[in-house]
Amino acid sequence: MTVTVSRARPLALLTALLLASGQACVVASAADNDVLIRNALVFDATGRAPYAASVLVQDGRIAAIGTGLKAPAHTRQVDAKGQALLPGLFDLHTHWTPNAEPSTLPQIATRYLDAGVTTVSDFHQPPEAYAPRRAWLQRIAAPDVKFAARMSTPLGHGADWGDENTTRWVNSPDAATAAVKQVAAYRPDFIKAFTDGWRYSNAADNSSMDEETLTALVEEAHRQHLRVFTHTVMVKRGKTAARAGVDALAHSVQDGPADAELIALMKQHGTRYSPSLAVYLPERVDGSGKARAGTEAYRQREANFANALRNVKTLHDAGIPIVLGTDAGMTGTPHGTSTLRELELFVQAGLTPTEALVAGTRASAEALALDDRGSIEVGKRADLLLVTGKPWERIGDIRNTWQVYVAGRQVVGKGVQLPEGNRATLLPPLRIDALVDDFERADQRTALDTLRNDDADGGNDRTVQVTDVIDRDGGGKALSMQARLSSKDDAYAGVILPLTRGSVAPADVRRWKGVRVDVRGDATVRLEARGLQGRRWAAPVAASGTWQTVEIPFHALQGQPPYRAKGPLPAWRGDDVQQLVFTGTGAAGTKIWFEIDNVRFY
Repeated sequence: MTVTVSRARPLALLTALLLASGQACVVASAADNDVLIRNALVFDATGRAPYAASVLVQDGRIAAIGTGLKAPAHTRQVDAKGQALLPGLFDLHTHWTPNAEPSTLPQIATRYLDAGVTTVSDFHQPPEAYAPRRAWLQRIAAPDVKFAARMSTPLGHGADWGDENTTRWVNSPDAATAAVKQVAAYRPDFIKAFTDGWRYSNAADNSSMDEETLTALVEEAHRQHLRVFTHTVMVKRGKTAARAGVDALAHSVQDGPADAELIALMKQHGTRYSPSLAVYLPERVDGSGKARAGTEAYRQREANFANALRNVKTLHDAGIPIVLGTDAGMTGTPHGTSTLRELELFVQAGLTPTEALVAGTRASAEALALDDRGSIEVGKRADLLLVTGKPWERIGDIRNTWQVYVAGRQVVGKGVQLPEGNRATLLPPLRIDALVDDFERADQRTALDTLRNDDADGGNDRTVQVTDVIDRDGGGKALSMQARLSSKDDAYAGVILPLTRGSVAPADVRRWKGVRVDVRGDATVRLEARGLQGRRWAAPVAASGTWQTVEIPFHALQGQPPYRAKGPLPAWRGDDVQQLVFTGTGAAGTKIWFEIDNVRFY
């Protein structure tokens, strides 16, 4: 197997093109996305049996399929004899979270490319982060990432830890309709509704969304041309979701067998099924769950997983489309490899390897209404995967990645050189103005044009807070935070002031000495600076019943333990800060308040 170039272009021109595009390259003599993949065994995901053919890619799309194709001028040729050519894989359910490993966008993107995954749905980001993350993805070699707008009920799953700028809280048809209209302005790719609060018999249940609210949510989403996926894990709530017209259940129903009523409702409303078996595997994809074998929680996971496997087969045999999502980024479910494990679990559940591959390609494309990909057909996007073997006979062969193409550009394989940005772990730090927020803007955004967020302890017993801009004595505005603390010993409430949009890029604050703020309140107040990879630094802020101006020098900020992890305390650098957070604490169950104004660096 060799890679040849029919006609090389000058190196200087190639270098200029690469620098201008910031995209992946293959070798110095392959400037274009045009490629002729010769002599492959093609699995096109259309239902046709695999066949020998060549595939011509031009301008990022499949231009021709057949035998005896000739390469036009300046077209690179790849001899794929002995290789299987498939559509790029999908993963419709992932979380690109900073609390997983890897935790950084370029490294997560590269993991998916290495696994042959060319389209990914990220369920984790707040709408404010869509634009900066989309821009970042354009600068590197990456799969096509689709972003979900998150919606839940108050204290529902997905809303029990974040504020409404991360996950919208809805508990009525009117609230659901309004919320969809609000998030639509951010141009999400689809909606994720957390509708089922069952906690797998291993924890206290969250609240669940009623059918009328979910129906209104779906109707408005469809008016906005947005598909709706739901977090649904119980049979009875699967029926609710189907009656409401959702497009896909994004988890396994696993409290019992899928029955005839559920099947009929899913058929009637065209509801697909994305079982995310990988996240429910009792031993976990990375093996981390084995340490809990024999515990009651592990036995419950085994029982739930047995139901999940059976229900995949039952629903598939009944004609319900199975699609591929993993919940990767959650505990024990690594990015990339979990997608391949999900295909193997489909086969373990009773699908044939061919059926599993269709689920991970064409059926998943259809679930998101992406009619430009998911199969190898003329005119489709050239998202392609070359592997050694015959995965339609032995699903494990899907792991034998040889080459991967995203929109015709090779991103995996011998000789590929990815952009420098794929090796970076962060965006370049941004220089920002000294004034963070004086709370004078009428649109509830900071002086840095970022969106403020609330921050409080999570869980069903959660601190209740109200944060609002108020008139300050003597003129001007200030931010008021009032809260009733939960009964937990570590209860708190606070406000997050992002330094960059969506807290995606870091800010460089090294030219200043510290933070100055006007403050008053009846609470124990502290300032926390949060940075990349969960790094945190904190210092107390003196507050009393009267306004005073307080300066917190950077050298007073003390490193804090990593979030939900053990590790060394971070040293202050100043070039990797993303947020300033003011929090208030007090005795469990009590009411606290504080007010801040004129937050700036000095």
